Amino acid sequence: MPTATTAKARNSAVHMTVAFIAMGSWATFANLAHAMPRPLIAGVLQGILSALITLFLKRMIEALSARLPGSAGYWVPPVVAVAVSLSLLSSIHWIAGTPEILRTIVVPLSVTAIYATSYNLALRRMAT
Repeated sequence: MPTATTAKARNSAVHMTVAFIAMGSWATFANLAHAMPRPLIAGVLQGILSALITLFLKRMIEALSARLPGSAGYWVPPVVAVAVSLSLLSSIHWIAGTPEILRTIVVPLSVTAIYATSYNLALRRMAT
């Protein structure tokens, strides 16, 4: 029987809100050496991207984890998650003119890798 904590941990809105606040704050900090409003723009943009990517990745990980048999179900979802995040974050920040693209995306990409791997592992364990 799911507990309240388990239900919150599976709630997409909770995942999205945490991603927006954490990664938006990081992006603002990573760009503080530049004149305002650049850091704020980078922060809001990263927050929105992180929230949307989190929603997409959460659902994609759930779908792939359930459908892929054997060892592929363990490594394919996190690899796809990181590849999608890298391409979206780098291209959208480049288009938006974010001054510190690498510094801005390194933490969200690291978190994506950890999040995707751990969430996928949790899903695989719950399925067995």
